[in-house]
Amino acid sequence: MTSTAQQPLNSGFGAASTAEEVIKGIDLTGKVAIVTGGYSGIGLETARVLHGAGAHIVVPARDVERARTALAVLPGTEVEHMDLLDPASIDAFAEKFLASGRPLHLLVNNAGIMATPLARDARGYEAQFAANHLGHFQLTTKLWPALVAANGARVVVLSSRGIRFAGVDFDDLQFEHRKYEPFLAYGQSKTANALFAVEVDRRGQAQGIRAFAVHPGLIVDTGLVKHIDPAALQAAGALDSEGKPIRDPERQLKTVQQGAATSVWCATSPQLDGLGGVYCENVDISPLVAPENEAAWAGGDTTPGVLSRAVDPEAAARLWEVSERLVTA
Repeated sequence: MTSTAQQPLNSGFGAASTAEEVIKGIDLTGKVAIVTGGYSGIGLETARVLHGAGAHIVVPARDVERARTALAVLPGTEVEHMDLLDPASIDAFAEKFLASGRPLHLLVNNAGIMATPLARDARGYEAQFAANHLGHFQLTTKLWPALVAANGARVVVLSSRGIRFAGVDFDDLQFEHRKYEPFLAYGQSKTANALFAVEVDRRGQAQGIRAFAVHPGLIVDTGLVKHIDPAALQAAGALDSEGKPIRDPERQLKTVQQGAATSVWCATSPQLDGLGGVYCENVDISPLVAPENEAAWAGGDTTPGVLSRAVDPEAAARLWEVSERLVTA
């Protein structure tokens, strides 16, 4: 299998494009889409736009009642219980979906947590790694038969420019021997998300499954940033002096509508037919950051790009094997 080059396609879209704009003219009638976290923020916008194009939407949710209330505006949308930090609930959700006999055309692994205080799931796994990566790993692998049955499925994994904060520390994934830093753990989980897309694509393409990692941008008016001090967001230029979001798509400061655009593009665009295993942002494939520029990029350069460690096929294969052991332990 050949891998897709990590270089822009010149898609015709850009940082300010919205999900509505990128899906224009695409008909998803008869397609089934699962969107984790599809009841708030960019997940809800992703679900709304896919629904508007004709897809049948299924949203697994930790808070079922809240999700049903938010999704009442999307007739026919299914809501089922699932908690990414509860392995039994992931299995139950996947088994119920598989029992329905339906193919799964689109899986958008959108849900996540960011820069949280140290917490662990019931297995002792660090919560950001467990929720952002392991929970979605378990969900995707359990749903694999339904993805194969689609005869042309796409898996979209929400990563982040947070890959700049850390790679995957295979020697201490769970912060058992090093000091816990919220953004270090977040960066590890987001690098894991990007690597997961690489390996899903490698393993799945012969069965018609293609995968993409997405950086949606920084959308500060969602619940994702609730653990970040507003003063830090102001210092980063994401909030103004009154605490209101600053919109500057070229600096990745986006609206929810803009933030959902790359996910929707990766899930549906014919421009990506036959491609996969790449990290995307601003509704295009991201360029690789040159080795000589990696330090500046990791230090805050807002130029589009992805670090080589986040798309390394050897690290991706190793992460898959480690993740298999962790979710079956």
